[in-house]
Amino acid sequence: MGPSALGQTGPGSMAPWCSVSSRPSRYVLGMQELFWGHNKTREFLAHSAKVHSVAWSCDRRHLATGSFDKTASVFLLEKDRNPDLFVTASGDKTIRIWDVRTTKCIATVNTKGENINICWSPDGQTIAVGNKDDVVTFIDVKTHRSKAEEQFKFEVNEISWNNDNNKFFLTNGNGCINILSYPELKPVQSINAHPSNCICIKFDPMGKYFVTGSADALVSLCDVDELVCVQCFSRLDWPVRTLSFSHNGKMLASASEDHFIDMAEVETGDKLWEVQCESPTFTMAWHPKRPLLAFACDDKNGKYDSSREAGTVKLFGLPNDS
Repeated sequence: MGPSALGQTGPGSMAPWCSVSSRPSRYVLGMQELFWGHNKTREFLAHSAKVHSVAWSCDRRHLATGSFDKTASVFLLEKDRNPDLFVTASGDKTIRIWDVRTTKCIATVNTKGENINICWSPDGQTIAVGNKDDVVTFIDVKTHRSKAEEQFKFEVNEISWNNDNNKFFLTNGNGCINILSYPELKPVQSINAHPSNCICIKFDPMGKYFVTGSADALVSLCDVDELVCVQCFSRLDWPVRTLSFSHNGKMLASASEDHFIDMAEVETGDKLWEVQCESPTFTMAWHPKRPLLAFACDDKNGKYDSSREAGTVKLFGLPNDS
């Protein structure tokens, strides 16, 4: 396969992938039946300003949120042992590593710019953080020191390792996916994935697919090994801002400035459910084991209003009678 295999598919050639099967699969029907009885969304007040990010802990029992009010909150879903650490990135040119058990910051690492994105490596040994100047810094979790730093000549949006921890992916403002070897950080491939800004990327837990979202309002499902687009989801009308795979890799949630979250079966593209929202959704995450979706919406009117949605995190998939 050539270096632009995915890029050979322009907007027109993607059209056949946007169709869905005429008869819903057994899985789709089963999940639709589940959500009929579990379509309650509950709100939890977490902050005094807009929630910027949500993420589940690897032990499946905690939900962490970050906010424009300069605080991070951790919710306990199930009573059991706490996980050890979570990390936050900030515009104050630092990242901070926290111990949930003590609610204290155990390390502050200074970075060179205002940080806008962050992720853990699959092996838990490295943190990658990107800033507004398109610099990505790789930090050793044990020593809290920088292992490497890369300056890119393009707008870096979301960053992520693949599941095998041997490649590092970046989406950029030119509609491309840039792939680096890891830990060498040598260029492997640049894929022309979308005709406009490629905003977000997520890998499915099974390691079979990754998915990208773009300003063209399309969600592209790609084969990890072949690096080709195998499915396209086109039910959103606005730029795709956030994506999340379910724990089993069978469901994909996509959200944007549309006032709903689209849930689809990955293999067929069939619509599973539509979660109604009162404002745009810019962050969400499926629970690592259960069909529960955590998400946060933008503040109404684009600014903080204490009488409305600011500072709340929402949880969809709860029993209707709970």
